[in-house]
Amino acid sequence: MPETEKKTTVADHQGIEPYQPEEGEEYMNPEQEEHFRRILRAWRQELMEEVDRTVHHMQDEAANFPDPNDRASQESEFTMELRTRDRERKLLKKIDEALNAIDEGEYGFCEACGVEIGIRRLEARPTATLCIDCKTLDEIRERQRG
Repeated sequence: MPETEKKTTVADHQGIEPYQPEEGEEYMNPEQEEHFRRILRAWRQELMEEVDRTVHHMQDEAANFPDPNDRASQESEFTMELRTRDRERKLLKKIDEALNAIDEGEYGFCEACGVEIGIRRLEARPTATLCIDCKTLDEIRERQRG
C-alpha cells in the first residue's frame, strides 16, 4: 500500500510501532500481549488527559453571561464536550476490559466464535472483541433490526 494510503491505527497515534510477528510465532504470546498492553495503557492515558483538559476548560470558561445567546452558546459547547467525554468514559471501560482480558489470557480471541481476531485488526481497534466475520454479521443483524 503506498504511504499516502496507509491507514492510521490507535498504535500510530500513540507512537507505537506496529507489531512485526516472526514466522511461526505463537498468537498472543507474551511479546504480543505486552505490545497491546502498551497500546491500551497509552490510549487510556491520552483519554484521561483529555478529561482533565475538559474539566479545566469548563472551570476556566464558566461564566454567567448576561446575554442569553452567549449563555446558550456556552451551554451548547459544554453539552457537546460532556457528550464527547461520556463516549470516552465508555471507551475507557472497554480499554480496562481489554487490559483485564490480557491479564486473563483471553485477549485477541473472538467472543462469539473463538477464532483469532488478528494482530492488524487489534492494532486498528485494540478493544475489538469480535473477529471481522462475526462483527460483520453483527452489523448486518443490527441494520435489519433498525
